Amino acid sequence: MQAASPSSVTTVAYFSMEVGLSPEVFTYSGGLGVLAGDTLRSAADLGVPLVGVTLIYRKGYIRQHLDDQGNQSESPASWNPEDLLEPMEPVVTVSLEGRPVQVRAWRYPVRGHSGHTVPVFFLDTALPENSEWDRTLTDHLYGGDDYYRLCQEVVLGMGGVAMLSALGFRDRMVYHLNEGHSALLALSLLESRLQAGGASAVSEADVEAVRRQCVFTTHTPVPAGHDKFSWELVEKVLGRARADLLKASHCCVNGGLNMTHLALRFAGFINGVAMRHGEISTGMFPGYPIDAVTNGVHAATWTSRPCADLFDRRIPEWRKDNFYLRYAVGISLPEITEAHAQAKRALLDEVERRRGVSLPESVLTIGFARRATTYKRPDLLFSDLERLRGMARQGGPLQVIYGGKAHPRDEGGKEMIRRVFQGAAALGDAVRVVYLENYDMALGKILCAGVDLWLNTPLRPQEASGTSGMKAALNGVPSFSVLDGWWVEGHVEHVTGWAIGDDSAGPEEYSQDAASMYDKLERVILPLYYGRPEAYARVRRYAIALNGSFFNTQRMVSQYVTNAYFPARE
Repeated sequence: MQAASPSSVTTVAYFSMEVGLSPEVFTYSGGLGVLAGDTLRSAADLGVPLVGVTLIYRKGYIRQHLDDQGNQSESPASWNPEDLLEPMEPVVTVSLEGRPVQVRAWRYPVRGHSGHTVPVFFLDTALPENSEWDRTLTDHLYGGDDYYRLCQEVVLGMGGVAMLSALGFRDRMVYHLNEGHSALLALSLLESRLQAGGASAVSEADVEAVRRQCVFTTHTPVPAGHDKFSWELVEKVLGRARADLLKASHCCVNGGLNMTHLALRFAGFINGVAMRHGEISTGMFPGYPIDAVTNGVHAATWTSRPCADLFDRRIPEWRKDNFYLRYAVGISLPEITEAHAQAKRALLDEVERRRGVSLPESVLTIGFARRATTYKRPDLLFSDLERLRGMARQGGPLQVIYGGKAHPRDEGGKEMIRRVFQGAAALGDAVRVVYLENYDMALGKILCAGVDLWLNTPLRPQEASGTSGMKAALNGVPSFSVLDGWWVEGHVEHVTGWAIGDDSAGPEEYSQDAASMYDKLERVILPLYYGRPEAYARVRRYAIALNGSFFNTQRMVSQYVTNAYFPARE
């Protein structure tokens, strides 16, 4: 199939507030953006006629700085789009408070294993025709106040639809909203339909017509995580006529605009990002048919060089068809062990380069790296320092490598980082703990592949999916995690890893999860790692064969193609 281009073929337009395509392109903050990038890569591998739409973020997300006590400060992560992206000719206009704002696009080609190319268009308001303030709208990811954020979402949703049309993508389009940030694209589609039909009022048939074009993936199981704007702000930014059209379409919820509700109202296919998350979302938004498509990761991107070389030798079809990773069960345990040992040496070399700390290769190394926020509970490991010291002294030495940024305005997340530093200082050499600054795609690949055990301790049920453990599994690193998100599906006790706590419906107490974590680490994992290394290697192998072969974006995109993009549109 040829690269997606304007034609009579149905094209999928994948809209995401952030997209992680390369460590040099600072247009992502964490899991949502990295998932988007992996989705686009797998679409290219599979030859799906898809294009990506996002904002350019000239000053990126943040560059993280940590002092000796773990206090985080930030600076812009500036980059030059001109060095990495291709400028596109069309310029479109969006209206903000009645003033015209010019928008252009930059193109980044994502080339797949098959040779197919998925173009990604980065929208940019830094044009001389715009006011100084309007030029900043595409500077910062998740920056500014509600006004700044709503203006950005107008540029993404409404500007994105206009840009695709200007580029020639007009007919037979399916729009995939990766979270609710781009939901105003539905308003553009509705306006176009009403104008084409000369209608003065919106009908349920009009809403249904837009639904047939829209797919919506929700990622957030916490109500506070959904963008909401006051109706006064909506009228100010969009204008009275557009605000009235939203109201007439029954998109005003509790006196304001909830972007998730807007997306739900106009989507014909809705899904959560794991089976458990789909169930939780159905409870949060009763009356909407919410399916589940469990997230994945792009296998070829996140597999370390030693493991990739091993797979190339023993399972040469794995890049083309990730399901072939199932046949990792036929790879010998010494080969699995040696590939991981090489990845571990690369990680420890990186730790020494960044921090000047030399960690021994023989020690059980635990990894914990994700966005620093309170519900992730990175401090759970330090609940009982004396017990941790005791198990390291009697059961075998431990060392832990942390990474992750807190949002600049997330004081709770910043406090979590400080607590990790406090725990590290209290443990000293009894359990070596290192926190690596500026966790990004490049460091994530090294860290997920090089540790011996991947720790995940979210407060149930707030982990929608999680993908870091999937990256670890591709590299033969088992997970040690609370049963939430994807791990509910990927967990096979003593086979693909280990559970913290049980699968109860409600969140466990902090102390109960800590006790479960300590018990299993002391009585199961440490004895297995140090006393039965062959059995530990067998867990590594099953992590690849059972989890790596399924929790990948190749399978995920195939599910979207089959269940969301095309059958419902035929």
